[in-house]
Amino acid sequence: MKIAITSTGQTLDSQVDQRFGRAEYFIIVETDNMEFEVLSNENIAASGGAGISTAKLLVDAGVKAVLTGNCGPNAQKTLTAAGIKLYTGVSGTVSDAVELFKAGKLSEAAQSNVSAHFGMGKANG
Repeated sequence: MKIAITSTGQTLDSQVDQRFGRAEYFIIVETDNMEFEVLSNENIAASGGAGISTAKLLVDAGVKAVLTGNCGPNAQKTLTAAGIKLYTGVSGTVSDAVELFKAGKLSEAAQSNVSAHFGMGKANG
């Protein structure tokens, strides 16, 4: 299964980025063989709509699930509409996150876990 993990770096040893729409990178992992590719997030500096644009980037990449620390409501709705499963509250390294996912130890998010504009550095959205 092809999954995307928000990442602060470009390797499986990088930390999970706690932001979705403004994550620095996405590590796209094929869980069957752990082959991966790195996507730079072109929406990191967007003045608005980063979550939706980033969700569309991952839809186009063909992922079936997203692992991240936090995800706002607009991105969550876009991912859900595309049939992509969302897992929030994820931390540690990218490889640790993938192993937790493969072991079924992550819970799918039923809704966003932060307000819109969370990743812009505002304390409360």
